[in-house]
Amino acid sequence: MSERNPYPSDLSDARWALIEPTLTAWRKGPARPQTDRTATNVPVTSQATDAAKKIVGRKRGILTDTIGLILAVTVTAAGLSENALGIRLLDQAKATYPTISKSWVDTGFKNAVVEHGATLGIDVEVVNRNPATRGFQVVKRRWVVERSIGWIMMHRRLARDYETLTTSSEAMIHIASIDNLARRITDETTLTWRGTY
Repeated sequence: MSERNPYPSDLSDARWALIEPTLTAWRKGPARPQTDRTATNVPVTSQATDAAKKIVGRKRGILTDTIGLILAVTVTAAGLSENALGIRLLDQAKATYPTISKSWVDTGFKNAVVEHGATLGIDVEVVNRNPATRGFQVVKRRWVVERSIGWIMMHRRLARDYETLTTSSEAMIHIASIDNLARRITDETTLTWRGTY
């Protein structure tokens, strides 16, 4: 059998050498349930309709640091409001990174996220588009998250939501984020849509 052509997102030897000790130690730890089956159909019970976009499916929410590294991830039914999604992300980030004190969000997030952030000691700033400008515009801090979404979408398993469980979808986002960080550490080029790797 001939070898398959490598995918741009395949793990390089340098990145494997970087993460292999951690994975080996993790495997030797206590037993954990593993889901490795790829779903042919995502269960309807974990889907809903996004009222704003009129799309049935799931929402992926991420919270990044200022350079685009993922700090928190949540995958939910699309019917969950932006506020509920934002609150989950803030809670997750504050639990993992207790010193976090500032967050920027787009206008999809409303007062509930700002107020919840205040209870956690996080100043949540809603970044508005300039209403006088028509068409595409760069919105303050929004490009950081959009770039991170672009990075993770370069991984085949994230181009569509193939996972049965939302926790599996979240795990795939974490794996893509680990790959991106490992590329930086090993001085490998980050994947882009332009075909240069």
